Order: sequence, then C-alpha cells, then structure tokens
Amino acid sequence: MLLAGAACYATGCAVALGPGYTIVKQQITVQFVPVPQPIIRLEGVYQLKNTGNQPLTSLELRLPGRRRFHFSEPSAQWDTTSLTFATSPDSPRNVLLSFPQPWTVSSQHTLHLSVDYRRSAPDETSLSFTPDAFFLPAQGWSPELLPQRGILATGGVPPKSWNLVVRVPGDFLVHTSGQPNKQSAKNSRDAAERTIRIPQTSKDSYPFVIAGRYIAATLTAGQETVSLWTRSPQDRGALRQPSEALVRTIQAYDSTFGARPKDSHRLWIVECPDVAGCFTSATSNFSRLILKDTEKIYAEMASQDTAMVDLSGGAPEIAAAAPSLAASWLGYGQNPGFFEQTPPLSALPAFAAARGREAVEGPQVRAQIVRRLLRAIPANPQPRQAETDDVLRAKSLLFFYGLQDRFGQPAFGAALSHMLGARRGGGFDLDDLIAAFEQETHQDVAQFVRLWMKHAGVPKDFRARYESTAASALTFKETMP
Repeated sequence: MLLAGAACYATGCAVALGPGYTIVKQQITVQFVPVPQPIIRLEGVYQLKNTGNQPLTSLELRLPGRRRFHFSEPSAQWDTTSLTFATSPDSPRNVLLSFPQPWTVSSQHTLHLSVDYRRSAPDETSLSFTPDAFFLPAQGWSPELLPQRGILATGGVPPKSWNLVVRVPGDFLVHTSGQPNKQSAKNSRDAAERTIRIPQTSKDSYPFVIAGRYIAATLTAGQETVSLWTRSPQDRGALRQPSEALVRTIQAYDSTFGARPKDSHRLWIVECPDVAGCFTSATSNFSRLILKDTEKIYAEMASQDTAMVDLSGGAPEIAAAAPSLAASWLGYGQNPGFFEQTPPLSALPAFAAARGREAVEGPQVRAQIVRRLLRAIPANPQPRQAETDDVLRAKSLLFFYGLQDRFGQPAFGAALSHMLGARRGGGFDLDDLIAAFEQETHQDVAQFVRLWMKHAGVPKDFRARYESTAASALTFKETMP
C-alpha cells in the first residue's frame, strides 16, 4: 500500500488517497566552524505542504545514527514554535515531532532543523575531523523526513532540485555532490569564509561534503581521471596502483549491478582528516565475513566517486573500500527501505563488496570468501533448530554466490540491474528479486530460493563444490553450469 501511494504521488494523482505531505522546497546548510573547538553545524529548512486527504498531527524523521556521528541534541521549529523530539512508537530508530495544532489539508508550514556535529572522544568509533579538514559521507548524516504512516500514505520525497550550501574557511578545497553553481567569498582572500551553493537533484543520490586544506594533484587511470587530495606531499607513482584498483572495482560494479546513475569519469582519493574516526564500516557483521582475519581497513568510500584513505603507512589497500562503495550501486538514498532489508537481501551490499574485492585482487578471492563463509555454517545442522544470526548472515551472503552458480553471470547481472532500476525510489524485497530472475531466466527461481532459505544449512552440492580439494583453484568462470 505504501508503495502504491508513492507511485500515485510520483505520477501526479489528482486526488489524494491517503495522509501525506510534499516537500515544496528545502535547503541544507553545512558550516564548518574551526575555532575554538571545531564543529560542523548543520541547518535544514523545509517548506512543507499537506497534500493528503486529512489533517496531520505529527511528522516522523530519522536522525543520524549516534554510533556513526557524535552530535549535540538537535533542535526543531515548526514555523516559530519549538518542537520536542520523542521516540517513534513504530520504530525506536526514528523520532516523532508532534505539532501544537493539527496541520490542515492544503496548508503550508516551515520546518527548521539544526544540529552540531562534534569530534569524537578517543574511546569512540564515530566519525571525527580536525580543525583543517572534515567530511560528511553519503551515509545518513542529514536528518531524513519520512513518509506518513497509513494506507496510501506519502511524504518525505525531496524536491526535484534543492540547494546544499557549504560554508568553510576560504583556503579549503571543497568537493560535494551536485554541480557547483554559485560561490561567494566574504572578507579578504586569506581569511575569507567561502560560501558555495550547490544544486542537488535526484540524480545525485545522497549528498556528501569533503573539505579541507589539502594539496591537490591529478593522475589518469584508464579512462578515469583521479584527483589526489593529501595533507602533505605524496609520491604520485605510489598511488597509481591503488587508483587503478579503484577503477577496476567501479567497472565491476557497473557490469554487475548496472552503470552508475551519474555519467562521471572522475574519481577522488582523499587523505582522512582523522584516521581514528575515518573508518567505521569494518566493524559491521557482514564486513567481518568478507575481511581476512587480521586485515586492517585502509580505505572507505565517502561517495560513489571518492575514497577516504589512510596514507600513514604508504599506498592504501583500495579493495577495503568496497563495502561502502557497494551501497551507491544498491540504491542508498534512493530506496527508502535500503537499511531495513531482511535476509537474504540484507547481504546484498556485502556480496557487492566481495565482488569488488574479486575485481581488485583476482578471481581466486571468490573461492576464498566462499570457503570462509562455509566454515561459519554447520555441515550437518539440526533440521528444526533455529539458525543463529551469524549463521544466517553467512548463509544469506552465500545465497548470492549460489544464484551466480545456478543461473550464470549474464543472467545474474541482468536480473539485479533490472530489479535495482525498476525499484529505484520505492525499495525492493525478495519477491522483487525472484520476479527479476524469473523474467531473465524463465525458470522457477522461487523453488531455488526456498531450497536455500527455508532449510537449515546450505545445499550439499554447493558445499561439496567449494570444499573439494580442487576448490582452492576454483574461479567463478569454472563454476558456471
């Protein structure tokens, strides 16, 4: 019902069929304040119109995750009235803003949201920054307005075009989503606060900001131009190999999941402002399944075209950036339910990350990861015993390797690309995956899914294929039926 309501909204239904609202205009301002203690000040202004069929009493939104971002208590104003944040009864991850008076149909109001991001403490793993550089990755740093709840409800969709405003010291380099349109400087050149207004559209996915006192250099890798932003002079030759590895990863995602929404052939490799608060995805449960036992993270994607890297030990291992890079191909910021997927679809970003590692390190990585996952799943499980979360995660990730083996890479890539393209903006679930694969293969894919996900363990023929003596040399091409 929710998806039907969103579809009706997108196609311009003349009569509202349920509760909802429209974001008429919005502007998000990011200001970096370096002294006395550096903070990142975020202010969002949203002009909202009730376009549903009934008055509304509250608005639900999702705040940035506190494990990823260290921020002060946010504030909200409804026109000129201050609002309080209450935990949503439907989801503890979300907050509820209740209005002082019902929001009547067709009326407009202005919502102001503000929050200050602060540096993380030494014992925290949240994102951090320094007095001369910061970044906000394309991963949930801005509060997200959510649709109304109810049958055929709508809301939360940004306008087709809106402005991201960035205010930084005048000597900062700035890289953001969107296309810079207008810049203005205040005061003298050497002490100016620089203001940049960057229009954003639906093609830009989730916004990001990277800025700081960097030294810029440029090199080429294949058809891509790579911009190197470092805190101090670096050996460009030493960074050529990781740059080319990043290009191979992106090309692998293009071929497996469909080409990037943005027609871009420029990449950025940017040195982390604060290494201790730069890499956070390595602690995720799925990432642990992909990484080698003692592997350290040296790189993480801040956006589709930008890798944040640790240069303290020399050239970074770009393959480690694959998990965060994968999210851009799978609809982050475009599919509302991206982070609420259930198994096995919750493992799709991890599978994409593993695909990126294979592109960088070679086809032997595939068999290595599969065998590592198989060790986490009992070979002779009890039929009626519930599988643990760790087992279910490993099994869900192996499910996509099973799909590849069963139907072949051409059909696998075409089905995923079709599903992601068709469901962009509306979310996707297991039924969408089955439908896409059945359309491409003309086979009973639902039966294959039941074999994997409705029975304990993994199919015996799959386990035997990878645990055999010859599996140490197995590549994906050799597993094709």
